[in-house]
Amino acid sequence: MVQRANHYEAAFEEYLRTTRTAYVAVDERRRALLEDNSLKSMDFVVYSAGKTNLLIDVKGRQFPSGNEQTGHKWENWATEEDILSLRHWEELFGPDYRAVLVFAYHILRADLLDEFDAPFRHRDRVYAFYGVWADDYEAVMTTRSPSWETVSLSSQSFRELREPIQNLLEDTDSP
Repeated sequence: MVQRANHYEAAFEEYLRTTRTAYVAVDERRRALLEDNSLKSMDFVVYSAGKTNLLIDVKGRQFPSGNEQTGHKWENWATEEDILSLRHWEELFGPDYRAVLVFAYHILRADLLDEFDAPFRHRDRVYAFYGVWADDYEAVMTTRSPSWETVSLSSQSFRELREPIQNLLEDTDSP
């Protein structure tokens, strides 16, 4: 188990341990060097009983984010580098691996728990984990901020593409 300062990643790792899912935590302190550039590391390699293993990058978000009046619920932004790196890792690992963005939502209000399929409690916080295949994300992502080089999905696209993480862990035979 890697020492994780990021509580979202720590919660997701505990989820994997609790569900007895085989995984390897990646040491993110070092970037992989490929040819003449570096590649952002993913967070976990998750092994499946099916034919497809998962390359996971965890994106921690509060739910809801912002304040009561202007806050969003389903924040799903990532950096362009997150997507490009995940897709590159997918190519390097080969056809038995598929990249996925896991959005780890820290649920801030108990009255919102009904919006989640399987809340997970870790260290006095409640989380929910949803995954989006990186290739599906990339196909419909739009630029969120050119200066920050961030991308996101529309609310409708995110609703259509997200899956509770347990579904992706159980059904990893799909292309």
